[in-house]
Amino acid sequence: MARAMSSPRIVIVGAGFGGIAAAIELRRHGFDNVTILEGAADLGGTWFYNRYPGAACDVPSHLYSFSYEQRRDWSRLCSPQQEILTYLRGVARDHGVTDAIHFSQRVSDCAFDRDGGRWTVRTESGSTHEADALILATGQLSRPFIPSLPGLDRFAGHSFHSARWDHSYDLTGRRVAVVGTGASAVQFVPEVARRAAHLSVFQRTGNWFLPRRNRVYSPLLRAAIRYIPGLQSLRRVWLFEYCESLTVAIRHPRTFGRLVGLRSAAFMRRQLPDPELRRRVWPDYTFGCKRVLFSSQYLPTLSRPNVELITEPIADVTPAGLRTGDGREHEVDCIIWGTGFTATEFVAPMRVRGAHGRPLTEVWRDGAHAHLGMSVPGFPSMFLMYGPNTNTSGGSIIFYLEAQASYIRQALEHLRSGGHRRLEVRPEVEAASDRELQARFAGTAWTGCDSWYRDERGRIVANWPGYMREYMGRTRAFAAADYVFT
Repeated sequence: MARAMSSPRIVIVGAGFGGIAAAIELRRHGFDNVTILEGAADLGGTWFYNRYPGAACDVPSHLYSFSYEQRRDWSRLCSPQQEILTYLRGVARDHGVTDAIHFSQRVSDCAFDRDGGRWTVRTESGSTHEADALILATGQLSRPFIPSLPGLDRFAGHSFHSARWDHSYDLTGRRVAVVGTGASAVQFVPEVARRAAHLSVFQRTGNWFLPRRNRVYSPLLRAAIRYIPGLQSLRRVWLFEYCESLTVAIRHPRTFGRLVGLRSAAFMRRQLPDPELRRRVWPDYTFGCKRVLFSSQYLPTLSRPNVELITEPIADVTPAGLRTGDGREHEVDCIIWGTGFTATEFVAPMRVRGAHGRPLTEVWRDGAHAHLGMSVPGFPSMFLMYGPNTNTSGGSIIFYLEAQASYIRQALEHLRSGGHRRLEVRPEVEAASDRELQARFAGTAWTGCDSWYRDERGRIVANWPGYMREYMGRTRAFAAADYVFT
């Protein structure tokens, strides 16, 4: 017989910002039976794994932080990786959720038992956990991607992905290849260029850039932030509106987007005085279609005498290095893969099976989808954090995670107060919201190129098509009518 839901067992998979946000919100409202399963040896998610030189957030810290845990002692505008990780550890500790985390417990399988009305969660180490509600907080940027190039296993030198940086390998005086020029690469390429004897940067497509001068705060500014009442809150509000303006530019590429694109172009021209290098770096798509990058160091680095930008496609990997389509072999001692993540696969490789034993991968065969990025029909009392279509191109994902944590908490409160056993989003509700969401991409910059926001079919599955305040409005109050309760 199913037990009462007065104290539901809740399992959260992932102890990054999403998992910690959910645990704090639930604990605050009396949900004490919360277990967090984390595959790594520490919390932090992407900020635990991404320890490459120069790793930092490109969203200012007073917005890339919880609204209820604002700090006034950040060292600079955009904090480095270690500072963000220290912040998240402190938040988890201060809110009493660290003790709920089971580290080195990588989840392999989640299955819903219709008869028992609960989830069974299994880990690779062999442990089993039962849950009345399941929250998958594995995020979109957790699994490193390395392209399947011919001869990949033949390379005789050293190689690693930027999200699994090998700090034991000294790059000083080496010939280094960096494959990829995305958000991570633009941070570590300037650092690698200072050490390497020669650096070959392999670019598939160019990027649009905006300036990012991330100097350490002066003592005067630090004192002002710490002691002037309301200053930090005012900075957060201003930055929120600035980020929303970037979304305006992406949503309206022919008007406001063109103006912001001209600003980006002017900045890039100043950073690239060599017209030939500028031509090769220049993006061939609409501003905002791919992630806009913030850096004032990357483009000048490409002009260094020890750096070569290579735009010819890579044909294969050889024992000595990389061969491009023009037949040229680039001999290197080390290959660093700055090729991003399998962002559109979400919870994979974890197996998730719903009420009828149907795998989530099969449900998402034609593209990942979820109501408000959180709920999938056929998967009772299961929620996603940072799920399909909840990425942001111009804001802070922490804002979205707080909204999702609140929404999920409200849903579970409805279960608890109503004496229900489980809830499931209505299929017609989820289908209608997905149609409306996908229709809103029409006419935006997001549709103007191929990007990691799209899956292999071309469907945009990563990004929210609107604004941060809009997502907050839609998730502020749990809509019980959208769900079936048992």
